[in-house]
Amino acid sequence: MKFQIEDVTVYFPYDHIYPEQYQYMLELKRALDARGHCLLEMPTGTGKTAALLSLITSYSLAHPSNPLKLLYCTRTVHEMEKTLAELRRLLPYLPPQTRLLALGLSSRKNLCVNPAALSSPSRDSVDSACRRLTASWVRSLAAERPPGAIETCSFFEAFDQAASGGPDAVMLPPGVYTLQDLRAIGREKGWCPYFLARQLIREMQRECVVVFDEAHNIDNVCIEALSVSVRKQTLDGATRNLNRISQEIDRFKATDAGKLRAEYNRLVEGLAQRGNLPMTDSWLANPALPDDILKEAVPGNIRKAEHFLSVLRRLVQYLKGRLQTEHVETEVPVAFVASVNSHAGIDQKMLKFCYDRLHSLMLTLEITDTDDFLHIQTICDFATLVSTYTRGFSIIIEPFDERMPHIPDPVLQLSCHDASLAINPVFDRFQSVVITSGTLSPIDLYPRLLNFNPVISRSFTMSLTRECICPMVLTRGSDQLPVSTKFDMRSDPGVVRNYGRLLLEMVAAIPDGIVCFFVSYSYMDGIVNSWNEMGILQDVMQHKLVFIETQDVVETTLALDNYRKACDCGRGAVFFSVARGKVAEGIDFDRHYGRLVIMFGVPFQYTLSRILLARLEYLRDTFQIKEGDFLTFDALRQAAQCVGRVIRSKADYGMMIFADKRYSRHDKRSKLPGWILSHLRDAHLNLSTDMALHIAREFLRRMAQPYDKTGGTGKKTLLSQEDLENLTDATLEMF
Repeated sequence: MKFQIEDVTVYFPYDHIYPEQYQYMLELKRALDARGHCLLEMPTGTGKTAALLSLITSYSLAHPSNPLKLLYCTRTVHEMEKTLAELRRLLPYLPPQTRLLALGLSSRKNLCVNPAALSSPSRDSVDSACRRLTASWVRSLAAERPPGAIETCSFFEAFDQAASGGPDAVMLPPGVYTLQDLRAIGREKGWCPYFLARQLIREMQRECVVVFDEAHNIDNVCIEALSVSVRKQTLDGATRNLNRISQEIDRFKATDAGKLRAEYNRLVEGLAQRGNLPMTDSWLANPALPDDILKEAVPGNIRKAEHFLSVLRRLVQYLKGRLQTEHVETEVPVAFVASVNSHAGIDQKMLKFCYDRLHSLMLTLEITDTDDFLHIQTICDFATLVSTYTRGFSIIIEPFDERMPHIPDPVLQLSCHDASLAINPVFDRFQSVVITSGTLSPIDLYPRLLNFNPVISRSFTMSLTRECICPMVLTRGSDQLPVSTKFDMRSDPGVVRNYGRLLLEMVAAIPDGIVCFFVSYSYMDGIVNSWNEMGILQDVMQHKLVFIETQDVVETTLALDNYRKACDCGRGAVFFSVARGKVAEGIDFDRHYGRLVIMFGVPFQYTLSRILLARLEYLRDTFQIKEGDFLTFDALRQAAQCVGRVIRSKADYGMMIFADKRYSRHDKRSKLPGWILSHLRDAHLNLSTDMALHIAREFLRRMAQPYDKTGGTGKKTLLSQEDLENLTDATLEMF
């Protein structure tokens, strides 16, 4: 269908549109008009991706003199493929003259077609294998030797030869290309798909729209990107790396000292000279250093390779000494850097350039097996970060884990507390950044956490033809005793038994799949063991098979496959999972795979964590965010993310049980997304197990009736082109 939103003709790949999709497009257009950033919360299963792609593509077509480029960032390859499939569906609806090129860009591991490189066991190994075959010095040596004497990558060589004819020589026809498509083209043409994708996605100008999808955890992702942990194994590995680099320096001095002198001269002129490196030799720009610093010359006392190595050895030795403490130590970066200077003779500027200086040296020494040097890279990453930022970070040294105080496990953690440090360069560089997810509530906290001013901030509810979502708050068991995972209650046998009885009652009454989320792996292990001793687990398995998420990705994937098979064959199954785990973040339990999800407890973070306490203090002092407000916000967004797994479209249906007395408190419950709260009736707020069972049976009885897409409720949940032509702001608000 085709319709107008103000001055933009929108091309949409479906015959009808949901009212919330139209509203979403309207707000997104206003953000693009204002050339600003926006926060948009859209319920799961309401066509958010289709709305985004249609509006942004149509907006670009409406402004041909200044067309937009779209960078669509997903968390997983699977989500990227779904987005590209949605864009491919849109293509036939666009004007015939439209020339649209879209492609997925992922790591070498996901795009490589060279059998020798692909045989490597890990992603880092594939990167190293690629560099061993494509590095400029390897290719130069291969050119000097007889054919076949030095192994190179035929796919990269063919691509590079084609690219030498100019950018147009390797340009793909307009269309949408998934990773699989790119690999197929690579095999057909004999070109490297990874470098082809990089070539096609050239430098992005400011006139770009950047979309972060499923961005509810974006602050945590930013913080993790700028945090570094150093353990004894890291330092031992770094020492081995330095010994190996020292041997390479000696070899170069004896055979090719000119390259070391050339590097020295380049460093005098500034690290910015690296911008001229061949495509295969370039490394990721260091996000820690501002551009103006990168234009500076490297400090004189680390320009010579052997001097730089000496500095790194002193730094590693200093860190080893710091790890030998018997007490917890906390420092701010300024004090830590001053201590490094006084004890190891390494000043702030030397530390600041460690990351880039190391990479320059590794290129000069023609080191390709970069995955073998991850330990020293971690040390240099740490050095650059700790010396670049004076605020927003803490150095925390712990001799053991609080939860296992008798086992020595020293760790030095450079912990970032300010997510804005990582995301602000993106906000500054691009004219519009869209942060969107089904769970952004309370939405007003994100601008404070990320330190930006969105021009649009909206949360949309879900228009439904039937009440297909049934959230419930369960506060007590059948014996009327309260249930909660509060620390003083979670080990109470009565609470454990009531949680077990809740699950047992539900597996006996509800068909197909049931998903259970626990607040942590340790709590899940403890409660499952207790259920086993009480005989509850055996009773559950009389009705359904039980599968459990572990911290091993392969084991969990196998468990998920078998869970789905059990649901497909009609046997039904229960899946035990953990909030903040892999399953909670990216696995859909739509249709018969999830008719009920139970959230056992409120998934608060481990509040004795010193890293968390330091972050809470920083948020309070810098952004005036109270500790309790942040902890509740974080716990409730995780809970909403867990229960949201169960409903993935409007034709789907499912129940959500929040099993903890704390959810009955308004200050906690109000932090849930509006699309869940709008379906949470007062009569479902303070339930016991037998009451919840009764509601569940009634809900399933209603859902068993034939599904009428038009609803018969008098509410418009699908808008046709004719509806849109007659639409006014007043009528839109009615939906």
